[in-house]
Amino acid sequence: MTHVLTNVAGRRRWLLVSLVVVAALLLGRGAAVAQINETGDLSIELVDPKVLRVCADPRNLPFSNEKGEGFENKLAELFAEKLQKKLDYMYFPQATGFVRMTLGAHRCDVIMGFPQGDELVQGTNPYYRTAYALVAKPGSGLDEVNTLDDERLKGKHIGIVAGTPPATNMAANGLMINAKPYPLMIDTRFDSSAEAMIGDLMSGTIDAGILWGPMAGFYAKRASPPLHVTPLVKETTGPRLTFRIGMGVRGADQNWKRLLNRLIQENQPAINKILLDFGVPLLDENDRPLGSETATKLP
Repeated sequence: MTHVLTNVAGRRRWLLVSLVVVAALLLGRGAAVAQINETGDLSIELVDPKVLRVCADPRNLPFSNEKGEGFENKLAELFAEKLQKKLDYMYFPQATGFVRMTLGAHRCDVIMGFPQGDELVQGTNPYYRTAYALVAKPGSGLDEVNTLDDERLKGKHIGIVAGTPPATNMAANGLMINAKPYPLMIDTRFDSSAEAMIGDLMSGTIDAGILWGPMAGFYAKRASPPLHVTPLVKETTGPRLTFRIGMGVRGADQNWKRLLNRLIQENQPAINKILLDFGVPLLDENDRPLGSETATKLP
């Protein structure tokens, strides 16, 4: 009887494996590899185990572009080198449908930057922590502002990307009357709300702008003269403006996630250096800025 049950169980297991592999092939994953992890659970991991295939936006600096100029491109190059894999990209505009058309369609294996807690993907351990930031011209008086309830902001023209968390704080402080909104959902191949906002700040169309930290730091550093960036870490009301960022993988890819977690831990100093070179305002868990001298700390 035991022998019969074992044979039945074996046939069922192989049937399950066969069905999963066939489903993967139907999804266009001819190079997919079926793997059994140490817990005995079946998971379909990498599209091609010899290639680091990255899901990325073709025109979305400072994160990525087709020329490999973004910091997520540089991180992908670092990880490919450590893994001794060839690097390849699946480019798709990072707007509605990005995850579904890239990672979800098994056309790539990792999104290099994804906020912790977003349920569209399974996140790795975070590799940096940053916040929305106020960008202003040095010497303007607004470069000393560190909260959105500061009286010096009253009556000022402030740029804000519509629908982002700091817009709620601005509304609560009566700053939306004179605000200039910029669209959140754009086709990054043709438009950049961050670049447009910085251009308006440099021309004097707006007095200050609020951007996601990596964008704020990148464009502020490129401006001539450079602009001042203040992470908004002292807000006491409204939605949180500080986030941890990790990498995104498929929910079933447990081995792959563990490998990425190890790479993050082993290469945190090199990761931090790349981020700081791009002007990303890094924060520790106590909201203190991380500079080059403290860049070996974990996020």
